[in-house]
Amino acid sequence: MLDVCLLGTAGMMPLPNRWLTALSLKYNGSNILIDCGEGTQIAMKEAGINFKPIDILCITHFHADHISGLPGLLLTMGNAERTEPLTIIGPKGLTRVVTALRTIAPELPFEIKCIELNEQDEYFEMNGYHIHAFRVKHAVLCYGYSVEIKRSGRFSVERAREKEIPMRLWNPLQKGNTVEFEGRVYTPDMVLGPARKGIKVTYCTDSRPLEHIVEAAEGSDLFICEGMYAEKEKIVKAKQYKHMTFYEAADMAKRAGVKELWLTHFSPSLVRAEDYMPQVRDIFENAYLGKDAKSVELMFDELAANNPKDTYKQSVTADYKIAADSDLSLIHI
Repeated sequence: MLDVCLLGTAGMMPLPNRWLTALSLKYNGSNILIDCGEGTQIAMKEAGINFKPIDILCITHFHADHISGLPGLLLTMGNAERTEPLTIIGPKGLTRVVTALRTIAPELPFEIKCIELNEQDEYFEMNGYHIHAFRVKHAVLCYGYSVEIKRSGRFSVERAREKEIPMRLWNPLQKGNTVEFEGRVYTPDMVLGPARKGIKVTYCTDSRPLEHIVEAAEGSDLFICEGMYAEKEKIVKAKQYKHMTFYEAADMAKRAGVKELWLTHFSPSLVRAEDYMPQVRDIFENAYLGKDAKSVELMFDELAANNPKDTYKQSVTADYKIAADSDLSLIHI
């Protein structure tokens, strides 16, 4: 399963009840953090998320509300006696920006590896995560991220026996490894069926709507997308400052065929956001307002089918409504 926590929902500046937008993903003991604005450490503490296991940090762009919390986070990770390397992924210029921010965090007990994005689309495989970085349209160079947990096909005992594959090789083949044994090469496709559906989360902030985003988000279990403005008349501002309205995000979610949409990165002027949601749901039914510390466990389909809808665990800090018709693969906590 993949643990997802939307740490904050604010755009531009943190507010008393709204931290800056950032996302935590946890799978198999490894953590990804997407964006790290001012106060992200506090949001993580409030959500009960440990700093030390963060292995990968993805930065969407270099506006302060998405990266200014990095020096403090690095120092906290260092104080936790972390020694494992940290990988940071971000747009071109990442090394220069991280180096500048480290002026106030110069001595760390772990290595930082910077990966700079230069292409329209770039793909990485790390710690079981399949990461797709895709360029979006903002006032500065900016990327969105899709994170996928892929699944191989089911192991077939019958096929393994038919091909007279020694039982000692079954386990490595099931894990996707090619094995050479007694002069013969055995490959995973000899014993595995078609790939099964995995888990996919797409995160996009600070952009105008793009077909490229729709393509990147296609089939996502969860699409977390900016909704800077809820008022329809602010479409002019959205176009001017390269942001989106609630309705544009909902339209992309519908066209991408995602299971659920969480809106985030709200304008500081936004109040009574729930009043606008009926119009949003007219476009895409499974649309919800993001809230700080809103969390979900995304499960593989066959596992989710064994969890009745009334067994959802709800976080006290999240305090949000769970829709009765929410998809079984979304186990909200």
